[in-house]
Amino acid sequence: MRRLFMTALAVLMLAGCKMGPNYARPETATGESWKLSPATSESIANLPWWELLKDPALQQLIRTALKENQDVRVAVAAVQEFHAQVIISRFDLAPSLEYGATGLYFRTQTNAVPIPTLGNAPVLIPGLAGGSQRLSAESGLGMLKWELDLWGKIRRSIEAAQAQLLSRGENQRLVVLELVSAVAQAYFDLRQLDLQVEISKRTLASWHETVSISNIKLQHGVISKLDLDRFEAERANTAAQLADLERQVVQKENQLNLFLGRKPTDIVRGAALTEQVMPPSVPAGLPSDLLARRPDILQAEQELVAATANIGVAQAQRFPSFSLTGALGVSSTQLSSVIIGPTFTQAAIGTLSGPLLNATALGFQVKVAEARAEQAAVRYKKTIMTAFREVEDALIAVQKTREQREAQEIQVTSLRSAFTLAEMRYQGGRASYLDLLTAQRDLYNAELALARTRGAQLVSVVQLYKALGGGWSPESLDQTAPAAVVGKGDE
Repeated sequence: MRRLFMTALAVLMLAGCKMGPNYARPETATGESWKLSPATSESIANLPWWELLKDPALQQLIRTALKENQDVRVAVAAVQEFHAQVIISRFDLAPSLEYGATGLYFRTQTNAVPIPTLGNAPVLIPGLAGGSQRLSAESGLGMLKWELDLWGKIRRSIEAAQAQLLSRGENQRLVVLELVSAVAQAYFDLRQLDLQVEISKRTLASWHETVSISNIKLQHGVISKLDLDRFEAERANTAAQLADLERQVVQKENQLNLFLGRKPTDIVRGAALTEQVMPPSVPAGLPSDLLARRPDILQAEQELVAATANIGVAQAQRFPSFSLTGALGVSSTQLSSVIIGPTFTQAAIGTLSGPLLNATALGFQVKVAEARAEQAAVRYKKTIMTAFREVEDALIAVQKTREQREAQEIQVTSLRSAFTLAEMRYQGGRASYLDLLTAQRDLYNAELALARTRGAQLVSVVQLYKALGGGWSPESLDQTAPAAVVGKGDE
């Protein structure tokens, strides 16, 4: 048996072949520069999120989300699952060793009396005398099983399992990056709504004052009822917008609490929207860096690696398999003789098996694996194209929201001056109510629009950070931000 195992091992080492194609990354056009930004070695994606998002309240929200969010926990558990699957698949290369024992109690009786039945067969009723009994035992000290991986089926299965593990690891990074981005965007949206609520309350207070003054002027016959009605209508419109904004604030807080993995409660605020610190420049880096940084691209590539390896698994199943089985044990026909003089048994079996009637079906199984690999390759290329589009969209958003904010700041400054002048002229009787109404309405709408643009500018930076693949990794997170606790799977 030993010689047989050594021969089989030599055959396995000499064979060493693996069916199916080896993985090769598909050709993709990455380009040398971005459409709207020069390519540089520096990139905003190299910053960890806690250096990009400097608001202490926002950082604490992100840390809580990374610790409590349910999607992150699911992603961590998936990594642990596939890590175990890789270990299981590696054990298929090694022999398996089992043990077992069997005991048999056998008893016979004589002097049995047959009695007639309704059928043809009699029933035996044991008598009171005669009979014999015997007790035997058999134990297996070792049952060795080993399938020789002549065609690389097991090794290809291990490749597929390892690729799936890496894919789940990238999926964990993707979930975390999306979570950080989602929390930051929701927080900036909340601070934008807070600013709009503040503007609405200030404008509503101004309308209250205007209506009060107009009531006095109406009583003295200075203005008509038409003027007062228009002012009251504008006040009511502002109150309605304030109520809608307050509704959005509560709903945005509920959304943030969902990211944090907790029931709805108040969200602690930090810096105001106008006080948020962002880097003065947001370089995008090199386009080729996306292939090595974005987790969704890396995940799609590992899915392609696994699909390519599964082609070899499917092809190897069409060829014969050879396995060895060895056994070593001891047995005795009488239980009392096990210690005195048992009988030792040993056996070695070589098994050769291969497909016959199902060979055609296995051939189509190869076609299935090849089609799945082709689908994975298309998804990989599409993921890359989507990534480039998202980066370009984010770049133009960062650029144009900044220009839009600068223009709207000038507009708000001019409209605030115009409103102040119109109010003074109206109170002095040198301007009509329409001048004051128009100036205050325009100022209110411009301030709301400027608040939205400021929020959109902050969100566009976060979206660019996400589109570039971010700068988060489990190792740097543990070293630089110890308060953030994230479960990690082995890589």
